[in-house]
Amino acid sequence: MEEVHSDWDDWLLRAVEGSDPQGLAVWYLGCNGFVVKASDGTTLFVDPYLATGDPPRTVRMIPVPFDPADVEEADAVFATHEHTDHANGPSQGPILANTDAPFFAPDASLDVVDEEGWREEWDLDDDRFVEVAEGDTIDVGEVTVHVEPAHDPDAEHPVSYVVEHAGRTFFHGGDARPSDHFADVGERYDIDLGALAFGSAGTIPDKETGEPTDTQWYSGENDVVEAARQLHLDRFLPTHWDMWKGLTADPTALGPHVRGFEHPRRLELLEIGDSTVV
Repeated sequence: MEEVHSDWDDWLLRAVEGSDPQGLAVWYLGCNGFVVKASDGTTLFVDPYLATGDPPRTVRMIPVPFDPADVEEADAVFATHEHTDHANGPSQGPILANTDAPFFAPDASLDVVDEEGWREEWDLDDDRFVEVAEGDTIDVGEVTVHVEPAHDPDAEHPVSYVVEHAGRTFFHGGDARPSDHFADVGERYDIDLGALAFGSAGTIPDKETGEPTDTQWYSGENDVVEAARQLHLDRFLPTHWDMWKGLTADPTALGPHVRGFEHPRRLELLEIGDSTVV
């Protein structure tokens, strides 16, 4: 199985470990990955992807921010769905091996664990892998994570996560697109910061034939803003726009799309390695 290498050394991880956030803080890892740290020190990883894709079909356009073997503090790892840039053994297996963190994921993502042989590769017991489903609530330290539905037409079983701590709420939508699911989540939670996948349409070689294929894996400008509106986001953080060659996009272009609506109230842009307080 491939190994992960990073040109960034371990400075980002050490910065997270040395931080003392007031409330809830997030670090953007590029693609759709995040580190979430609470004021009690609880540290969660959501969809950390540290591999380079499958060139020439999928080509990573941003640096790998750290080597997962350098992670020393993690209380849980979460996956939103089964795609390789969200459930990936070389990215997440070493984190689990170096810490006591359990891996929370829906059933199709746990199928990836079986198919890739995570347990054998990183000597992990069965109890480290916890299946989640819509409606579940998970407490990790002083952080509460709610598992909610998500509409991603390209995934077998996607979910979204609502992360709550000290009166602050962070939403991670995975790669999901607008739907009644998001409208329902927006009615039931007061979300301070929400991360939603955004990208352009492009031409990507077909996985089986290699033939160039018109591809739209993520919401475009209007759809991603509609999802943010459905969720009643105070602050909207676009993700995934930086990742794949041929599907990258310009998040500053979202400004005119959000100005005419009550929600989201603010467009928040982070680059890989940046952090913000929820």
